[in-house]
Amino acid sequence: MEGRHYPTIDATIITMIKRIDRYIIGKFLGTFFFSIVLIMSIAVVFDLTEKMDDFFENQAPLREIVFDYYFNFVPYFMNMFSPLFIFISVIFFTSKIAGNSEIIAILASGVSYHRLMLPYFISALLLFILSFWMTGYVIPPASEKMLTFQDKYIQRFSRENARNIQMEVEPGTILYIESFQKRTNMGYRASLEHFDGKKLVTRITADRIHYDSAYNWHLDKYVRRDFDGMYETLSRGNRLDTIIPILPKELFYTAENAQMMSNPELKEYIETQRKRGSGNIQAFETEWWKRWASPIGAFIMTLLGVTLSSKKVRGGMGKNLGIGITLSALYILFSTVSTTFSVNGVMSPFMSVWIPNFVFLAIGALLYIRVSR
Repeated sequence: MEGRHYPTIDATIITMIKRIDRYIIGKFLGTFFFSIVLIMSIAVVFDLTEKMDDFFENQAPLREIVFDYYFNFVPYFMNMFSPLFIFISVIFFTSKIAGNSEIIAILASGVSYHRLMLPYFISALLLFILSFWMTGYVIPPASEKMLTFQDKYIQRFSRENARNIQMEVEPGTILYIESFQKRTNMGYRASLEHFDGKKLVTRITADRIHYDSAYNWHLDKYVRRDFDGMYETLSRGNRLDTIIPILPKELFYTAENAQMMSNPELKEYIETQRKRGSGNIQAFETEWWKRWASPIGAFIMTLLGVTLSSKKVRGGMGKNLGIGITLSALYILFSTVSTTFSVNGVMSPFMSVWIPNFVFLAIGALLYIRVSR
């Protein structure tokens, strides 16, 4: 009839595809966040049951338990296990819509399998951005509060004394302290050596070394030796004020401190320690690469989840869920074991963190090629 405009077939298909995109994205994110709330609620209950005796024994205030520990416990472990949540969520809702023959109807309408993956990867991208932001900027201060609470009321891991500290504080300058006390900022039997290339030009030894402020250090009862070829100049004194570009807290950094640093802080610390010649930074380098590899896991787990569950099978989603949980457990186990190799110096931090992603990406790619055909 004249004066009326009917939608073309192409416009109808485009509208339908957009509806499918919104439908899958809504199902993906809805199932993901619902599973997180459910699992983390159970995790909090189990953790509270396990640590209740510690809380009462150490007289931890209720306010600190709630706001310093559990308010930071939830985002920390939620982000840690997000690849697992993503995988199970994709398996669950994709198996459900496949069981209802919805995927068959979508493909029969002319939508290709490759196009069907688009809303899945849009959802994975959103979760990648969320995970990267949380890992680099939200989790570090949360981890600091949580670990401080654990150190105070559950199990101490921080040290009050450091021994046999040796590091290059700046190019050509080596600092050695036999023992250092955190509470007093006082060290004993220290030496400060300056090199010109491989040639020692100055060596200062002191009975005590004390930190003042802004990189100002005091050397008490010092002996200074200046070398000029075969000649040596000796001088002594009760106190020598000098600038040493290091803070006392840097002498006590452990692997736990890596979790408390934001991305810029962690990167700066690694670069600084490399310049100083410190060889004990594997835990910090591992943490740095984990902050990239873990969010990328959102895409890998999505790919695996869709390829495993998009086909309608007899018996419902039980089989797919079983396979999904098994693969998730293997992924977490693989990541944990390979990370241990890095901390022990057996494997480079980059390879130890990324190998699980490479392996499971290869598995996902093979499954995707097989299913898309």
